[in-house]
Amino acid sequence: MEHFTAQAIQANNTSSNLTHTAMLKPGDSPLLVEAARVLTPRLSEFGALLFGEQMPWSLKEMWVNVMDQGGYQAMHNHANSFISGIVYLTPIHPDSRTVLMKSPGGSEFSFKNDHKGIAVGPYNAERWVSPQPEPGDLVMFPSYLMHSVPHNVGGRRITMPFNAIPAGLDSWGYRIAFSG
Repeated sequence: MEHFTAQAIQANNTSSNLTHTAMLKPGDSPLLVEAARVLTPRLSEFGALLFGEQMPWSLKEMWVNVMDQGGYQAMHNHANSFISGIVYLTPIHPDSRTVLMKSPGGSEFSFKNDHKGIAVGPYNAERWVSPQPEPGDLVMFPSYLMHSVPHNVGGRRITMPFNAIPAGLDSWGYRIAFSG
């Protein structure tokens, strides 16, 4: 944490209390090589949930976010990747958990099952707040999913987000390969 916190000098464009490192590749540091070694099997497991089969994955980029009290992260998603994730490096105040939400344009069914008797979960909610993370916890989600962090009312919040891509995809013989 100390190594990457010192490198988190790039200002965020919406919050003056949030800085981050440059985009890093696993080979940029022995610490990131170790992080990639631990994360890559998890990518394969989550990728199988998204695409229906186990396949090779690679971490495209990683960075470290340092959010001080009062900082926040505006709603956004991650382009040019398929899986995004967050490794929590410090304790997080319950009010500053990652919030995941449906795209404002909507991409849901034309009809909804929406009444007071339904059980709301991550797939039918308009907005879903991640579980309370502990240092070392990992949350992964499809990169297209919008997400944000409310104003941090707690202490320094340090996370290591990342983006990942599969080695390739095959759609009935139309194959595309990725490298990164």
